[in-house]
Amino acid sequence: MGFISARPCVVADSQAGVDQTGQVRTLFAAVAVTGLAASVAWGVLELGFLREELRASYVVWTAVCWAFFVVALLLLRRVPARAVTALVLAGTALVGGAALTGDPNTSTDPARYAWDGIVQVNGISPYAHTPDSGELRDLRPDWIFPEAAPFTRDDGTIGERCSQPDRQIHRAYDTETGDVVCTAINRPEVPTIYPPAAELYFAGVRALVGPEVGFFPLQLTGALLVFGTTVALVVTLRRRGLDPRWAALWGWCPLVVGEGITNSHVDLLGAVLVVAATLLIATGRRWRGGIALGAAVATKLIPAIAAPALLRRQPAKVVVASIVTFALLYVPYVATTGWQVLGYLPGYLTEEGYEDGSRFVFMSAFLPEAWTTPVVALLLAVTAALVWVKTPVDSPWLGQLVMIGVVLVAVSPRYPWYALLLVPFVALTGRWEWLAIPLALLVRQLEPYMALQRASLATAVLVILLVSIWRAGPGWSERLGDVVVSDARRLRRLVSREPARAAATAD
Repeated sequence: MGFISARPCVVADSQAGVDQTGQVRTLFAAVAVTGLAASVAWGVLELGFLREELRASYVVWTAVCWAFFVVALLLLRRVPARAVTALVLAGTALVGGAALTGDPNTSTDPARYAWDGIVQVNGISPYAHTPDSGELRDLRPDWIFPEAAPFTRDDGTIGERCSQPDRQIHRAYDTETGDVVCTAINRPEVPTIYPPAAELYFAGVRALVGPEVGFFPLQLTGALLVFGTTVALVVTLRRRGLDPRWAALWGWCPLVVGEGITNSHVDLLGAVLVVAATLLIATGRRWRGGIALGAAVATKLIPAIAAPALLRRQPAKVVVASIVTFALLYVPYVATTGWQVLGYLPGYLTEEGYEDGSRFVFMSAFLPEAWTTPVVALLLAVTAALVWVKTPVDSPWLGQLVMIGVVLVAVSPRYPWYALLLVPFVALTGRWEWLAIPLALLVRQLEPYMALQRASLATAVLVILLVSIWRAGPGWSERLGDVVVSDARRLRRLVSREPARAAATAD
């Protein structure tokens, strides 16, 4: 009897031990993500705007943040399932809040966003005037257009200086008076580059606050977008029987909170709309998914690369909805501004070197400059075709990951925030190795040396290949060969049918 009565106590003690172990593991993961948040907040508050003399400090800070991120993810793997969702969401809120503690620190783009919003709230098209336009002089807030500081030159004359110790300030001249105009907006002498959905976003955020309110409204909106996307990822992963821990690859990612929240890049909105389009189309709602995709493309254009993975079934619905949405968003701006809605886009492409192929950093390491553009175009076309044919209709995440990842490596953009489009699909697939691409682009931002840029991108490609082979397991080469042979036979049969069909039609 004593043995029998003791069993519940033994079971209870065992369960208590399990619960205690789970609590300890949860605590360790929480401490790690808190360390990540503290690191993010410290850098945003203390380092100031990225300048040449701060590059070494930024490298160390970035390395510390990513180290905390990796440790937090590893510890999250040991957290009991019942605590995962709460911890992932709490960590996202905590790290996102840390990113709100200071002004943008690696980009002046948010100043352009705010200015475009201010202009639109006053009933003026953002494509009609440049920031240095004298016609808009009365709209300029001091936090975007600080006063020039007088100084005495060596010859005794008085000059005007635009530089500030903790901000990147650009110098321009008023188009009417010729006076010095100091502004936080980069390229103040050219019109805006951003498509209409982005402009509506800027106007919508700025309409809620006055022109004197600084960067915080866009940063807060970015934090809400990041958190909302994390919730959507957790829900999707749970519904599909996948690990909700993967959502932390997005919500806790230093790139996401740094470029999406602190620097509030509009690329975040494009990424969120692509996620919405992908989730809608994966569940059969193709018209609505096409609308979301069209809005994403009308935010930053680059989300168009997400289309191939979404066109496997009933592509006409997606394509028509996307094109109509894209066109409708442009209508009010074309009506008021005409073809000026193209803004600075053609000049930007020339400036970045994409017209002549000189900006394809990775591919130019292996090819003559004259070949890079056609080879990159061919590579992307082949990748798009394979993604279109091979991507499962109800789970297009891996197709999205491959398409976007290949584009980022082949095109090698100068700015890491372009990789915001990739990270949600890292989370949906759990393929953490693809975060090597955003890291490589971060290296390019922090240490802009050609050899280092090429080495970091090559390392990213190598990491992805090696981990993918490891995931595939033994016999991967044989299975890959079987797939290639099968596809070749299918293509041969398809090609052989065409002459027969043509002959039958002629008869």
